[in-house]
Amino acid sequence: MRQVGLVMERPYITGWVDTAVGEVPQVSATLSAADRWGGFKAAWSVGRMDYKVDPGLYALGSPGRDSRVFVSANYKVSFDSLRRELGGLDAWILVLDTKGINVWCASGKGTFGTGEMVHRIELTRLAEIVDHRKLIVPQLGAPGVAAHSVRQRSGFSVIYGPVRACDIKAFLEAGLAATPEMRRVRFSLRDRLRLVPVELVGSLKYLIFAAAVFLLLAGIGRDGYSSAAVLSAGPRSALNLLLATLAGVLLGPALLPWLPGRSFSFKGAAAGLGTFLISFFAGLAGRNPLEIIAWALLMPAIASFLTMNFTGASTFTSLSGVRKEMRLAVPLQLALAVIGVGAWTISRFLGGRM
Repeated sequence: MRQVGLVMERPYITGWVDTAVGEVPQVSATLSAADRWGGFKAAWSVGRMDYKVDPGLYALGSPGRDSRVFVSANYKVSFDSLRRELGGLDAWILVLDTKGINVWCASGKGTFGTGEMVHRIELTRLAEIVDHRKLIVPQLGAPGVAAHSVRQRSGFSVIYGPVRACDIKAFLEAGLAATPEMRRVRFSLRDRLRLVPVELVGSLKYLIFAAAVFLLLAGIGRDGYSSAAVLSAGPRSALNLLLATLAGVLLGPALLPWLPGRSFSFKGAAAGLGTFLISFFAGLAGRNPLEIIAWALLMPAIASFLTMNFTGASTFTSLSGVRKEMRLAVPLQLALAVIGVGAWTISRFLGGRM
């Protein structure tokens, strides 16, 4: 009854495989509709932080004592990507407790690391299940894993696999040898656009709050509070904030290789400046010179900050580099935003054609 209940609670478990230390949950390489729906929701930040599998050892197909052992994070999208690409093989999947974080991010945080790997090997009694002593670990997990320490403490050797799960079978067919292309870390347009929904959803609450504040303050002026001014300047302000947000979470990442500068913050500012020009020529920036200046400061500042968030998702930024960029960029972004909000507020009292 315990096993039946677990299968019902964890639908990705399809059965059980007998081993020398007891039964191990079995999973399929075929993703169900529920798996795909869960991945879609996670991409849109719906329950993303709770979208995980239980850490431990899983059997794919009908693995034996000589079957290979692949290591994954317990973020379910990572786990699903691995088992899907291993279709047709009999293998073991050792899932580390990364607190529901993917391999790349977890390796930087230390949860996909040496200590957890050794602990999970001991906890699952892996040495009693397989005769060999080899673990195939994602290359993006390398920053958190000291291979020599894993071997000393567990007896298992770490073999770094390819960057992408889709190259695993070719890697196996080549005798566990990775080509330069398999080792190449890319941050392609597709990779960047995959991150847009999460960043967009994460930004929405701030966008709604800021739009509400600007809508409320749009009615103030030297002649008192005007509902007509709210209806005139409020929607324009909300649209400008939306444009700045889209510049930061969509245009900045999508146009990343072609935007000027090296830092993400500078590229985001360039995207924000581009959307300001659209706003200006569309008449959304207003006609009051001070209001125009306000949006010329605010929109690049907002876009710069939002695009800078992608440094944590890119695989070619370093932790020290990100910290350095933030130390330089955040004070400047904050200063531009404060000056911009101040200029916009003052412009409400200066009159003129709005």
